Amino acid sequence: MTGHQTSFLQELLGMSHSSTIAKPKLSRKIRVAVNRQKIARFSARRLCFYKKYASLVQKTLKRPLFQRFLRWMLMRESIEKHRVKDIQVRVLPFLKNNGNTLAGRCNRRGEIILYPKRLASCRRLESKFGKKSAFLYIKSRARAALVHELLHLKYSSNEDKVRRLTEKYLKIFTRGARNVRNPQMHNVLKILFPN
Repeated sequence: MTGHQTSFLQELLGMSHSSTIAKPKLSRKIRVAVNRQKIARFSARRLCFYKKYASLVQKTLKRPLFQRFLRWMLMRESIEKHRVKDIQVRVLPFLKNNGNTLAGRCNRRGEIILYPKRLASCRRLESKFGKKSAFLYIKSRARAALVHELLHLKYSSNEDKVRRLTEKYLKIFTRGARNVRNPQMHNVLKILFPN
């Protein structure tokens, strides 16, 4: 176990100086947002799916364990919490020019926007890996996207470094959260980080 993992695991177990660290306020900045102009293009059924997806993502990102992890990561990377102004969990996906969906983006003002996977992609995941793995993927993708965008606040122009650090930190979180015993998590990590 590396020093990074040990520090986080000790904090999770309450063995570190966590009582002297200020409580995270990132969870207050996480909100569901919708682009009202795009709603008309979606059927009621698809809109219902995306609303449930956004709600699941918001709940996942606000969980206390993940919030403690984010606080630890931000301290470790020397990223100040006040640099994050807003975290929007968008209800509808954002398609790039190549047809793929964007997981998230941030700007210099500290506004982070997270987008859902398309319904068709979620259905493929569910049919290939099962419902539990699909839900685990959605939650893990949201965590990875937020970690990725938070790291961009410090390493704005170094995409390779941000990707490496995102993978590293998400793996630390999954080990600390005891997800390593979950056989589905192995598949999810392979999907998120194929290299």
